[in-house]
Amino acid sequence: MPVAALLGMLPGCGGAIIVVTQFVHGRVGFAALVAVLISTMGDASFLLLAREPQTALLVLVVSLAAGVLFGYLIQYLHGEDFLRPDSSPDEHQVTVSCSLNQGVVPTSLSWVWRLLLLPGLILGVLAAFQIEPDSLFGAWSSYHPATWLGFCGAVVSLLVWFSQPANYSWAVAHADMEHNPHRLVDMVASETSFVTAWVIAGFLCFELLVYFTGFDMQSLFSNLGYLMILLAVVVGFIPGCGPQIIMTTLYLQGIVPLSAQLANAIGNDGDALFPALALAPKASLYATIYSAVPALLVGYAAFGLGY
Repeated sequence: MPVAALLGMLPGCGGAIIVVTQFVHGRVGFAALVAVLISTMGDASFLLLAREPQTALLVLVVSLAAGVLFGYLIQYLHGEDFLRPDSSPDEHQVTVSCSLNQGVVPTSLSWVWRLLLLPGLILGVLAAFQIEPDSLFGAWSSYHPATWLGFCGAVVSLLVWFSQPANYSWAVAHADMEHNPHRLVDMVASETSFVTAWVIAGFLCFELLVYFTGFDMQSLFSNLGYLMILLAVVVGFIPGCGPQIIMTTLYLQGIVPLSAQLANAIGNDGDALFPALALAPKASLYATIYSAVPALLVGYAAFGLGY
């Protein structure tokens, strides 16, 4: 149980998809599936780690604890063989055909992305520690070189994201990488670009909404009161990481409280829900419903404590 929850706690969806695949093969039980779906925060964890690393650590640790404890509870209630698949599906059904070329990045974009990776990473870490990156460039700081570097990285990430097929799937790309390990950098570029695109979309929609309407979203969510936690869990039911990134964006903007972020982080399943729904739909639906219980408990407990 702790191993499944630890894999789910890893930033991104890779660890969770590994456990989902093992469940489909019948190698782990339903309790491990519930534990990993509770502990995973999906790609939204990257955004929270970059902006508020201490909060991210708190959310990940709470999700891990909830996953382990509730996983053991499910194991006690249902035993080892509850909803366990009778036989392993066809291997190509689990890994999906690698001919789809998912996660492949055009060579020119791949090299530009790699060139921007190291300086972008260094400047991003400095920014996370509240150090102004532009100030490091001395006389050139007035031209905002770090800002322009970030702009170039965002444009390249958007181009990488647009280069992916419409039916892009993290699960397919991960399975393909297992057969083609040299594709690791391309897969990292694809996933980073996916997160970047959703973050840009979330911030842009929010700013445009406020600019054109004067809409006070913070007041709206504040007026929801205790229903805000329920809304955060309902958003977590949506498969994929996009809606969860938007929820994390709302938290970072100060629009929703930490309690809603905790509820969403525990209740969402990220991209791991897609292969689970495709290969074990009944088990995945049960696991998703079960994951809402600790999400509501933790969310409302934090809300009651004023967070």
